[in-house]
Amino acid sequence: MTASAFWWAGAGEGELRPADPGTGSYLIRARFGALSRGTERLVATGQVPRSEWGRMACPAMEGGFPFPVKYGYCVVGSVEAGPGEWLGRTVFVLHPHQDRFTVTDPGVLTSIPESIPPERATLLANLETVLNAAWDAPLMPGMRVAVIGAGVLGCLFARLARRVPGVEVVLVDLDERRQDLARALDVPFATRGAGDHDLVVEATGQPQALDAALQLCGSEATLLVLSWYGDQAASVPLGQAFHSRRLRLVSSQVGAVSPSMRPRVDYAERKARAVHLLDDPALDALIGPPIRFSELPSQAMSRLLDRDDVRAPLVVYDPPDDQRRPSPCSASQSATTS
Repeated sequence: MTASAFWWAGAGEGELRPADPGTGSYLIRARFGALSRGTERLVATGQVPRSEWGRMACPAMEGGFPFPVKYGYCVVGSVEAGPGEWLGRTVFVLHPHQDRFTVTDPGVLTSIPESIPPERATLLANLETVLNAAWDAPLMPGMRVAVIGAGVLGCLFARLARRVPGVEVVLVDLDERRQDLARALDVPFATRGAGDHDLVVEATGQPQALDAALQLCGSEATLLVLSWYGDQAASVPLGQAFHSRRLRLVSSQVGAVSPSMRPRVDYAERKARAVHLLDDPALDALIGPPIRFSELPSQAMSRLLDRDDVRAPLVVYDPPDDQRRPSPCSASQSATTS
């Protein structure tokens, strides 16, 4: 059995390489995946700090930082071989971009309900990140919330906040074209933030946005930094009224379950709870136009750097001939504008 995997061979340079599917008990045929405009862009451009090389290693990663590295954490596929209770299931796996691979531990497989289009399931890793961040904040009913940055993570957090009773949320982005995404998610949008908020979420990926984020905080409010800046330095204005207003600056990272939930929730349970959040057709607006797996070397970098479309680029793997079918999300994708 042959397999292929996508590698970052150098800064901005991708290539497909032969891969060993392994000898695990569960054979997965990849169907869909997604590129991460946040972490994966930093990996692709060599911006992972040396101090974080160990912590940033993902499951099944090969090579090493900065390059060459086989990196990624989003595959939705079908179990083609394995124990009977798993055979034929659609599953999400934290795995680099690869068309076939095996796993030994069923604990790394997350079953996706038949009611969820597999394309939408590619957002699961992002949803788990946002759920963890909501616990870190914490996001509570009745809050006034501002989310800065209408990328995938910012949009997902705003959508989650919108579904919490009594929350008033606004999605802030300098690019007025992002209003289309906000409208699809039923979230109020503004190009400039104003007013005092109980919770401000910084999700731009740009360190300079921290100043504006602090200005949106009300007295004793929380600024949650959902962005990861890689090796970029962040100059945070912690003088002036930062102390007198008793503001909280909180980091969030999906690598550990939020302390507020850790006594009761492990990684598997957190992912299972995030799966429930996938039952929301509005999320299809965040899935970008497809890229065939075979075209990743020529298209991945340009799509990651495309500032005109912040949606998650969808990776499409060629299915067996007897499984070719129309995409359930294709209509919503073609109708969504940047």
